[in-house]
Amino acid sequence: MSAPTAHEVLQTEDDRWSLVAVAGMLSFVAMLDMNIVNIALADIADGFDISAPIAQWAVLGYQLPLVALLLPAGRWLDAVGTRPAVLTAVAGFALGSVAAAAAPWAGALIVARVVQGTFGALLFVLMPVLAMRSVRPQLRARAMSVPATLGPLGAVTGPALGGLLLDHLGWRAIFLVKLPVCLAAWLVARRHLPAGGALRAPGRTELADASLIAGSVAALLLGLTLAVDAAGGLLLAAPAVPLVLWWLRRGGGRPVGAVLRESRTAGLNTAVLAVAVAFAVVHYLLALHLQRDEAQSATATGLTILCFPLAMGIGGPLGGRLADRFGARPTATAGVSLTALGFLLLVPLADSWSLPDIAWRLALAGAGMGLYGGPTQTLVMTAATPATTATASSTVQLARSLGFTVGPALATAVRSLGDGGTAGLHTGLGLAAACACLAVALIALHGRSGPRKP
Repeated sequence: MSAPTAHEVLQTEDDRWSLVAVAGMLSFVAMLDMNIVNIALADIADGFDISAPIAQWAVLGYQLPLVALLLPAGRWLDAVGTRPAVLTAVAGFALGSVAAAAAPWAGALIVARVVQGTFGALLFVLMPVLAMRSVRPQLRARAMSVPATLGPLGAVTGPALGGLLLDHLGWRAIFLVKLPVCLAAWLVARRHLPAGGALRAPGRTELADASLIAGSVAALLLGLTLAVDAAGGLLLAAPAVPLVLWWLRRGGGRPVGAVLRESRTAGLNTAVLAVAVAFAVVHYLLALHLQRDEAQSATATGLTILCFPLAMGIGGPLGGRLADRFGARPTATAGVSLTALGFLLLVPLADSWSLPDIAWRLALAGAGMGLYGGPTQTLVMTAATPATTATASSTVQLARSLGFTVGPALATAVRSLGDGGTAGLHTGLGLAAACACLAVALIALHGRSGPRKP
């Protein structure tokens, strides 16, 4: 008998909510690592006596492999055992964190962050699969809302938690704070995941696909970053297009394209990308505006922005329950509509606004994002065949991660093109609102063309 793969295990009538909790915890720490290091870059640069651009690779070293490996990891995970994949990914992620905390020089830190990003990509793909396969079909939206909510919460919590650790324990503690969560998740997964399955080494095709995607993402980020100094810097992002087209024509890109066509989820993935970009742009611009333009303290800024994740944490579980009862598409449409409304109400931001004026708009957008996250991911995952579940998971995780990665760079470019003043702020907020409105249309129209052909 062949070893069970990712789509063959966890098919049980018993609901294993402990594994859903594992998916949520690991989604939180994997997304936390995307933002928590940003606040420590100055201290890292001083500690290693390196320049700021080199210190920035403590962030990019994690983000680039994470984004580049998501799609190849999805195809790879469709053919390996879930239990060894989860245990290996959690252990590798935790060991990478320890190596980063103990790094004696900058090069060692960057290598450790690349290791973290590599195993983080596996976690991002595995967590939705783990949540969906751990419960009965009628409870899937509720289960999927756990990692879909806790992941973005980790992204928002990162800077606040990082600042607290930085002030009291130093920058190395930032890499160690997630270890207790990883250990708990590893122990629970080891106990409750069904035994069986095996791993295999990635093939040349998967490694080549990862290189092409990494090159395209790196070109895009480089172009957006240099656009801050000169609009011509955007030309450096041009190589991203041929690299993506080349990947789509290869053996790795064709199966992913086939999954998107057969499941008809390209629009949903585009919606996830749009919402992630909108979220990242708003979060970045508001933090910058409140501290630099309004001279608000870091504490006041943090508490104001905290309204978004608090409302999102309330909306997430509610969205899962509503989707299981009334359907995933109506719930997702209602949620993303609230998010779009919250962002639209932020566009005319004026100096006369008080912090509560901003806070309740963020809370409205956060509640909507909580409602939308789990149901949208459920729509993507359930539209795929059992043999391509991990591939479907990798597409939606790529869309979300790419949005979170590109969003701040895009916000910086838009703000600089508006001379860094109020005009740039309003342009950026308008762009975020437009992205959210696009997502409303894409999710509302999903499935309107009739059922897919067998």
